[in-house]
Amino acid sequence: MDYFTKMRQTFAKGNIPTKLIFINVGIFILIGLIRIVGTLFQIGGFDWIHYLQMPSSFSLFFYRPWTLITYMFLHADLLHILFNMLWLYWFGRIFLIYFNERQFGGLYISGGIFGALFFLIAYNIFPYFRNMAGVSYLMGASAAVMAIVFAVSFYKKDHEINLLFIGRVKLIYLALFAFMIDLLSIVSANAGGHIAHIGGALFGILFATQFQKGKDLTVSVNRLIDRIINWKNRRPARMKVVYRKQETDAEYNMRKRKEADTLDEILDKLKQSGYQSLSAEEKKTLFDASKK
Repeated sequence: MDYFTKMRQTFAKGNIPTKLIFINVGIFILIGLIRIVGTLFQIGGFDWIHYLQMPSSFSLFFYRPWTLITYMFLHADLLHILFNMLWLYWFGRIFLIYFNERQFGGLYISGGIFGALFFLIAYNIFPYFRNMAGVSYLMGASAAVMAIVFAVSFYKKDHEINLLFIGRVKLIYLALFAFMIDLLSIVSANAGGHIAHIGGALFGILFATQFQKGKDLTVSVNRLIDRIINWKNRRPARMKVVYRKQETDAEYNMRKRKEADTLDEILDKLKQSGYQSLSAEEKKTLFDASKK
C-alpha cells in the first residue's frame, strides 16, 4: 500500500478535527508550492493570496465575501500553522468528550466567521486602526480554534489537563490566560490576529452558555453546510427524451410473424419436454403472450 493511499484512508476514517488538520496542512503545502514555482519562474505583479484573505476594508469585503470562509484555511508560515493545528488537535480531543463531531465542525466555522467579523468591525470603529483598514488582511485558523478552546473550557470549567513543568491546570485558567494575552496585544504588530482571537473566544463562550440552556448555536450553520453538500444530489434529473422511428406496415407484419414463429417454437418445446425445460426468457415470452 503506497503512502498516498494510507493518507486517504487516514483522512476518510478520521474524525472532524483530523479532517480539518489534513485540509489546513494540505492547503498550506499547496500554496507553498505555488509560491515556490512563482518565485523560480519570476512570476510576479499579482498578489492573488489577498483574494483569499479576509480584508479589513468593508468595500473590499463587499466584492470578496468568500474570504469570510477561505481566510481561516490559510497560514503565513510553518510556526503559524503548527501551533494552530496543535491546539486544534489537543482541544479537539477534549471537545469531543462532551460534544459531537457536527457541533465541532459547526463551531469551527461559526467561530472563524465571528472572529473575522469582529476583526472587520474593530478595524473600522477604532480610530487607531482606521489608517490601516485599507491595507490589512486576516489569515489563519486561530479564531476558529479559539472558539473550540473557549467553548469546552467554559462548558466544563473543572476539566484539568497536565502541562509540562506546571502540572495539572484547569482548562478555564488556561483559556483566561490566553484571552488576557490577546487583549493586551491588540495594539501589537499582529493586532488583527489578536482581535480575531477574541472574537472567536467570545463566540465559544456564547456557545457554551447557550448550550447549557439547551440551545445549540451550531444547528443553523450545520443545516447550511448540509444543503450545500447535498445540493447536487437534490437537483432534479433531466428528462430523457427518446425518439422512435414509426414502423411501416411491412416492418410491422414482419415483426408479428417473427413473434408468432418464436411462440410456436416455445409451445412445441412445452409439449415435448414440459414447462421445466423452458428457459427464463422463454417462460417470460409465454407469460407475456398469455396476457394479450
